[in-house]
Amino acid sequence: MNFKKVQHRHRDVKYKFVVSGSADIGTCDTDGKNCDVCSSNVLEKSEEVGREIVRQGGILITGATTGAPYAAAKGAKEEGGVSIGISPAATYAEHVRSYHLPTDYFDFIIYTGFNYSGRNLILTKTADAVIISCGGFGTLNEFTIALEDQKPIGVLTETGGATAEIERLLKNIKDPHKHGSGKVVFSSDPKELVSKLNGLIEKEFESPKKPGYVGE
Repeated sequence: MNFKKVQHRHRDVKYKFVVSGSADIGTCDTDGKNCDVCSSNVLEKSEEVGREIVRQGGILITGATTGAPYAAAKGAKEEGGVSIGISPAATYAEHVRSYHLPTDYFDFIIYTGFNYSGRNLILTKTADAVIISCGGFGTLNEFTIALEDQKPIGVLTETGGATAEIERLLKNIKDPHKHGSGKVVFSSDPKELVSKLNGLIEKEFESPKKPGYVGE
């Protein structure tokens, strides 16, 4: 599949992509099957997502954590891009000593002091788009915040965890207000997923939402 090099209409704007996913990716059998949390290729795919965000002109933001988001941060920095971390901790010392979270592959880290639930809200609010890679309940929390806020969401399929359930949830939960469900896209290919999200973000910039609650 071929994609043209992204040329944003708003050339002075770099779109902000949040990558949300499992900090603990679990384990798989030696043959890469029977994984208990995420698929065996989740780190490879997440790293490529980070690279692709940079290639397509974006900035990466993560929860300054381990696992899939950390792999995305690694990919973004190795591609020469900008990687920002938003930590649940209040200070660098707490980030490292209490939460045992990494500090490499970030241009800078914002220390919120709001623990994981508060961090999740701030993290998601910063995004122009959110990408889900594997994930557990924390990732689902970020997904539902993004959905309620009608942000473009990309689900990196075939990575396991929450990604295997999101499409089913969207189909089975009756939502008369369509809380952002029309802005959720799916792909197992990082390049295609980021490209789809860039298209949705462009539409957001062309037709900004009016203030008010979702469904009004």
